[in-house]
Amino acid sequence: MLSPAALTPPDYARSIGLDPDTLPRHIAIIMDGNGRWARAQGKERVEGHVRGAKSVDEVTEECCRLGIGQLTLYCLSSENWKRPKAELDFLMALLKEYLLGEREKILAQNIRFAVIGRREGLPAEVLAEIDENTRLTQANTGLTLCLAINYGARAEIVDAVRGIAEQVQRGELEPGQIDEEMIGRSLYTGGMPDPDLLIRTAGEMRVSNYLLWQISYAELWVTPKFWPEFGVDLLHEALRDFARRERRFGGLHMQGGG
Repeated sequence: MLSPAALTPPDYARSIGLDPDTLPRHIAIIMDGNGRWARAQGKERVEGHVRGAKSVDEVTEECCRLGIGQLTLYCLSSENWKRPKAELDFLMALLKEYLLGEREKILAQNIRFAVIGRREGLPAEVLAEIDENTRLTQANTGLTLCLAINYGARAEIVDAVRGIAEQVQRGELEPGQIDEEMIGRSLYTGGMPDPDLLIRTAGEMRVSNYLLWQISYAELWVTPKFWPEFGVDLLHEALRDFARRERRFGGLHMQGGG
């Protein structure tokens, strides 16, 4: 049997029982439960973040093998600044280490790197590595790996509305020209496709201020497993479940269902 690396994404999908035509174009994930996983293992919370970074690596590589267009990961919400300073300092150090350590692999896998969220409050050295990864990969044509860092969907919408209001104030735009497409372009994710599938770990049944505009028609998939436990098998389970769903986008079933 050929190794996964020797197969095209469609052939690889078929080799593991997935129909490439039913795969989502864009997967968004709320990576929850690092701290709870660590406590359950009798470890410090920060150990959960370390193990969670390995799950990021595994899921990213599998999305590349499957030919997924975009993977957007909720890394740090704007509300997470309420956490203890020691944990936040560790997260920033871990993020910097990830950005540096994964750079060569990201380039080798033809990944296009992107970040959404407010830059204010992030350490200068982290911003520098974010900008470098973005610069080096902007011409890549494979998976778009988008990290949501210091991100909040309500803040994103506020920033978009302010930007549009400034255009109106300058006389560049008439209020009547504002529509959904314009608002979408003004969001941090402007130019990116909306997620087709939103995955949340740790069993929580909420979206936690994540991509509120963009997930309007996303399919939701929740697992009780914590993020450090999430790997390729659970990703495949989510994709198989997604493939069985009928996405109507507000319309009716072809046979006249409700």
